[in-house]
Amino acid sequence: MSPTIAVVAHRKKTLGAGLDRLRVLISEQDVGDLLWYEVPKSKKAPKKVRRALKEGAELVFVWGGDGMVQRCSDVLAGSGVPMAILPAGTGNLFATNLGIPADLEEAVRIGFEGRRERLDLGVVNGEHFAVMAGAGFEAEMIADADGQAKSRLGKLSYVKAAIRHVGGPLVPMRIKVDGEPWFDGEASCLLLGNVGTIAGGVEAFDDARPDDGWLEVGVSTAQGPVQWARVLGRMATGRSEDSPLVRITRARKVSARFGRPLLYELDGGEREATDRLKARAVPGGLTVCLPLT
Repeated sequence: MSPTIAVVAHRKKTLGAGLDRLRVLISEQDVGDLLWYEVPKSKKAPKKVRRALKEGAELVFVWGGDGMVQRCSDVLAGSGVPMAILPAGTGNLFATNLGIPADLEEAVRIGFEGRRERLDLGVVNGEHFAVMAGAGFEAEMIADADGQAKSRLGKLSYVKAAIRHVGGPLVPMRIKVDGEPWFDGEASCLLLGNVGTIAGGVEAFDDARPDDGWLEVGVSTAQGPVQWARVLGRMATGRSEDSPLVRITRARKVSARFGRPLLYELDGGEREATDRLKARAVPGGLTVCLPLT
């Protein structure tokens, strides 16, 4: 019996010849019912994914960037229903880390013919993420790179936003990993990673793997353009953990308290400021369609 396929698409995102071409490519496969949902913004996607699951979707194609992937992952987590990523966003960090190209025909082929693997997710304050979560400098940078700037400038919007925020003050942070005190001091940024490459193509976590059951945890005490240039230079030419301004570990669970409320982000999507975070790894939480080689 032919499978029921769902498409959940951010209609403002573009890839290849567009959504009409995607419909043709799917129709050329041996599929049963096709459930088609378009949304104007990623925050509208979870409702559509829940409807798709209720209607018996056996494979969900997600058209958009990391924000769409995150919103859909939050619903698909633990369901066992595979996600096929169609990387139509600005950064597409999850797809890039997994080797899924920004090529519509190839991404569709991977969805139907690729291998299906259970990959890890993280959870922060009750919400799943696939790539990264952060609080402090990194989250403020992402919030500043608003949708209009991203559509006009692409990745350059992150650079411009970073320049505006490197002079921000350090914030008291108390962080526990797996229940034990790990960091107690002033820092500019807390970052949690499920994969190695984060915003702007920076290799933040050299040993990260999305199937190892761990969250990568990083804190930076860098302040000002000179110190941040040193940190980014070390990331580009060596290992992040070798910088005296960076501390890195890994954990199953993380809890953090901040001296003042900070913006935080999940996979490039900003969330309201908070003075505490609780995070944990979710081993094998999401089934994803991956390239055969």
